[in-house]
Amino acid sequence: MNPHTGTKPGTRPKDEAPTLDRTTFGHRLRAARKRFGWTLAQLAERSGVSITTISRAERGQLALGYENFTALGRALEMDMNAMFAGAGVKPAQLDGPVVTRAGKGVVYRGLSIAYEFLGTTAAGKQMSPIVGTVHARRIHGPEDFVRHGGEEFAYVLSGEIEVHFENGEVVHLARGDSLYFDSRIGHAYVSVSRQLAKIVGMTTAESGHMRSAREAPASGPVEKASSRPRPGSKPAAATKKATRGRGA
Repeated sequence: MNPHTGTKPGTRPKDEAPTLDRTTFGHRLRAARKRFGWTLAQLAERSGVSITTISRAERGQLALGYENFTALGRALEMDMNAMFAGAGVKPAQLDGPVVTRAGKGVVYRGLSIAYEFLGTTAAGKQMSPIVGTVHARRIHGPEDFVRHGGEEFAYVLSGEIEVHFENGEVVHLARGDSLYFDSRIGHAYVSVSRQLAKIVGMTTAESGHMRSAREAPASGPVEKASSRPRPGSKPAAATKKATRGRGA
């Protein structure tokens, strides 16, 4: 028994948030892949995450960023709750209010943010609320920008942050400020205050309207009246360039 904390060796104080360490997350990731009978290469192909990244994450050697663990979750048909629920807790359908007491969310330290996931016992919820501590201090390169379907909201609880977008825009937020944006645009959070900033964040899945707009076929070119094909000739195939949409 520890005389200072009142706990047995190897146990957490009752007021300490449960933490999902890299090794535990790696075991969950590997078990989910094995349930499908997939190789690392097959999961990489389905998720868009590299084989090396998946392998290192499964072995507990790498903390994943938000973009990667959401991509893996979609490929493995695991929602955020199943991935980040506390040990021994199985998420259930949302059939009543779900309370997360102060400091009792499940903490996972990602590449630039330490996430405290809230409401993890509710399976299939449409929003993913978190309390995040932003520990990134600068942008190292294009690989720091995160992109994922849906929309995102951030509210600064303490400290100050900058939200960098891949189009060069930078938004400075201080305590009490908030930001809402299309999370398909590459973005990255950085703490710029002396202390690490803390935020409340919310992400949503891609809405049906957004998905329909993204997947709708582009309208073909309108044929001019003067461009009639000669008798017996085949109409020329219309060509179009595939472009990747970027938010301004």
